[in-house]
Amino acid sequence: MVQPSTISEEPVKIPTIHPRTTPVADIALLVGRLALGATMIAHGLQKLDQGGLGGTAEGFEAMGIPAAGAAALFAIAIEVGGGVLVLLGALTPLIGVLWAAHMAGAWWFVHRDAFFAGEGGYELVMVLGALGLVLAGTGPGRLSVDALLTRRRTPARERELVDA
Repeated sequence: MVQPSTISEEPVKIPTIHPRTTPVADIALLVGRLALGATMIAHGLQKLDQGGLGGTAEGFEAMGIPAAGAAALFAIAIEVGGGVLVLLGALTPLIGVLWAAHMAGAWWFVHRDAFFAGEGGYELVMVLGALGLVLAGTGPGRLSVDALLTRRRTPARERELVDA
């Protein structure tokens, strides 16, 4: 006959949306978010300034990007809107994954024939996509809207376990 297991009195560690970080890591994540967010916003605004949604869609169509109108809308929205969200540290893991997918598409349809950005290559889109994945994996750090909102929803007992 199998004996029922005894219940452990040790507290259970509960995973959180953002990993525990050090103050230095929080500052590094903030600087990275600000740099990446500003870069993506600048690229989205450049698309709006140089032809708007229609002009961007026409350019995408000329490059052979399927569903060019939808792709242009997605590109502008994820660059400008996602850039603002990452600056704030809001929805950072989601935006990071979407940026990585967006940059993978840019690599596939436009930049895969050369490496260096000055030659139209994938150097920049690779770095931007990789940094998106880094933020998706690490989260925005504690200096962020995501961390602020999660702290407010975290019960006192869970906070003790996370900080342990």
